[in-house]
This record gives sequence, structure tokens and C-alpha cells, in this order.
Amino acid sequence: MRPDPLAPLLELPGVADGVTATRTSVDRLLNNRTLRRRSADVSAESSLRGARAAAALSGVDVALEDVRSGAAVTDPVLQGALRAYAAIPALADTWTHAPRQALARLHALAAADLVEDRDALGRPAGGAAERLDTLAAVLDATSAPAAVVAGIVHGELLSLDAFAPASGVVALAAVRLTLIDRGLDPKSLVVLEVGHRELGAAYPEALAGYRSGTPQGIGGWLTHCADAIVAGVAETTAICEAIARG
Repeated sequence: MRPDPLAPLLELPGVADGVTATRTSVDRLLNNRTLRRRSADVSAESSLRGARAAAALSGVDVALEDVRSGAAVTDPVLQGALRAYAAIPALADTWTHAPRQALARLHALAAADLVEDRDALGRPAGGAAERLDTLAAVLDATSAPAAVVAGIVHGELLSLDAFAPASGVVALAAVRLTLIDRGLDPKSLVVLEVGHRELGAAYPEALAGYRSGTPQGIGGWLTHCADAIVAGVAETTAICEAIARG
């Protein structure tokens, strides 16, 4: 049996603790009473807030109420994020069996109004295809915890910038698909995008560490991604509380 390609990452400082923290926080969320009756509503609101935060992390920041009302949903980055996030439930099975295909679809949705060359939609940037094949092989071979796998997916897609000009949105949507597929967040409730946004400058700093390729940098990135999930759980808990209040 071949060794798990991501297993050594659990030995990096802080990573195992981050995995435990994500599991604990998500388990606590899943015991929220609101989810017993309104999980679909919570998931829908999570998707909306996640798409809005993904667009904000890509430089387009629109007030949540304006996004909800549709009054200001005119920016192509935000429109693309909303389209990509709306497709996540339908792409969950595709992600499990054909992640490259799912990524192509996310790019086609997210970048539809951002590129002039329609033939470029769904196609990774030059030089990225081989590394995406490697990523797909790793996904097939690993049984590492969901938070670790999601962090690697996120870091790789951002580092490659394979799906410009919507790589950020595609990467964050792929994280959601990973958490669904790996069982940590099967109903896509956690607003991890808000978590990344709330962590502010730590996001690009941690990504720079990942891109360095050093154990310290990779470990710091994975720990950051775990922190974003925990912060995202807090956002989802707030959604549950708001729905419970009516």
C-alpha cells in the first residue's frame, strides 16, 4: 500500500490542533437546534454570504443587504461568484469523481463575464494542467482530514492562478466542495470565506508562506485555513440565531 501523500502534514506544528479545532467547532454547530428544521435555509444563507465574501476577497466588496436584495448585483466578479456558489450542490458528486471537470465548470461560471475569449472558460492557464493532474491524484489517494485536504486544494489553486481572473472564487468554492466530499461539512453550512476575510492580512501572509514551499510556511497556511473554518462556524452560528429569532 502506498503511503498517504498528505499524512506527513499532520506532523507540522499546529496542524493536528487545527484539525481538532475544526472538528470540534463543526460538531458543536451541527447540534444547533435551528438546523433540525431549517438546515436548508441556513445553507442557502451560507452560500449567499460565502459568495459575497469570496467576491470581497477578490476586490469587489458589496454590502450584504444589497447582495440579498439584488439591487447591487451588477459587478461581474460578484455575479460570477453567485453563479459558482449556486452550482456547488450540483457539483458535489462531480468533485468526488472528476475534480478537474468540476473546476472547469466553476471557472466557466465564475469568469463568464470577465474574459473575452469564451474558449478560455474552463481551461486552466498554461503550465498548470500537469500540477492540477497531480492535485487530482493526491485527492484520490489521500485519507487525510478534511481540513488538511481543503487547505491543500485552496493553496494549490491560488498558487497556480490556474483559473484567472476568477482563481480566488474558484479556489474557495473548491474548498466548500472538499469539505462536503470529505464529510466535515456535508450540507455546506460553514461560511469559511467570511472566516478568511475576518482574519484580514493573515490570509495573504499565510498564502505567501504556502507558496514558499517550506514546512513552516505550509504548516502556517494549513493552520490559518483551520482558523478560517472555525471563524466560519461562528458566522454560521450567527445565521442560525438570526433565523431562530425570525
